[in-house]
Amino acid sequence: MTIAISSAFDSGNIEVVDAADAQAPKLAIRRDNNSDFFQWFHFRLTGAADADMEMAIVNAGEAAYPAGWEGYRAVASYDREDWFRVETDYRDGVLTIRHRPSHDSVYYAYFAPYSLERHADLIAWCQTSPFCGLRLLGRSLDGRDIDLLTVGEAAADKPVLWVIARQHPGESMAEWWMEGFLERLLDEDDPQAGFLRENAVLHIVPNMNPDGSFRGHLRTNAAGANLNREWLEPSMERSPEVYLVREEMHRTGVDFSLDVHGDEALPYNFIASTVGIPSLKERQVRLLARYREMLMAVSPDFQTEHGYPDNAPGRANLSMCSNYIAETFGALSMTLEMPFKDNADRPDLYAGWSPERARILGAANLDAMAAVLRDLRG
Repeated sequence: MTIAISSAFDSGNIEVVDAADAQAPKLAIRRDNNSDFFQWFHFRLTGAADADMEMAIVNAGEAAYPAGWEGYRAVASYDREDWFRVETDYRDGVLTIRHRPSHDSVYYAYFAPYSLERHADLIAWCQTSPFCGLRLLGRSLDGRDIDLLTVGEAAADKPVLWVIARQHPGESMAEWWMEGFLERLLDEDDPQAGFLRENAVLHIVPNMNPDGSFRGHLRTNAAGANLNREWLEPSMERSPEVYLVREEMHRTGVDFSLDVHGDEALPYNFIASTVGIPSLKERQVRLLARYREMLMAVSPDFQTEHGYPDNAPGRANLSMCSNYIAETFGALSMTLEMPFKDNADRPDLYAGWSPERARILGAANLDAMAAVLRDLRG
């Protein structure tokens, strides 16, 4: 079989620059449409069983976050279910993946992909639960559905919780997190899930950026808009994903918001705060500390020592989702970040930070939500 590389599939992204040496091809990551962002890659190698491959991504040094390559190992899979780490090094602006495949077809990616087909399955499964409602908010620029899941019955005395993920499409760990979160939230036998369903209403958008997800983008939608910089002035022409969700937030109100992401450089799970907003209230600071404390108590994968530095008072960027929501609604509003690499506190040489660990962390967040629920309107 001839050795070949392809990426013409859901979330695929790679270009073959030079394949003169079939076992040492030179590759390049394609930029997001109408954008200079790039770092996500996902491609298939065929015909290389038992061949020593050395695949060089030659434009890695020009990627959005070159520091993300330090200590990073690519993921690979034969069956697109089990993703394992392979030897990877970064030197002189080139990311080199070295692997000897044991089968004729193998996929490589920046992180384990979460396909739109799996997303559709997740939405379909959720809406069969007696606890979950589904509504179509509208469509993306490429015509894809923006689905809103609602859990719990709205009432004047119930806090309103919003959970969204994958504003940045290449951060696929965010939707693996969502899968674990939703599976526990809809578990009829889980008492913590029952407590949340009975005492709150939760609005959930598992994938804010389906176009970027399918196109193999790192950070932007079909128009090249970074959705997490669109919250002050979204538009249907440039960022309908944010526009539609923000309109619904203003209709329902927001007492709590969690925006789930991945971080290229830091090998830790952490929560970024909104303490730099102009109208910061002591209650928001207190609730943030309690949420972090509870999440760290229930999940050994979460920590508070490493993360982003806090913004100076009044200097938070209000075009970002969590800052906008905290400032506009006075809510407890947070951004949860997970690694592309591994969790340095609890390393896993086989898988690194993985879909399963992201799912488990998603489920653990129910305990932290329950811990702050009674005081969200205090």
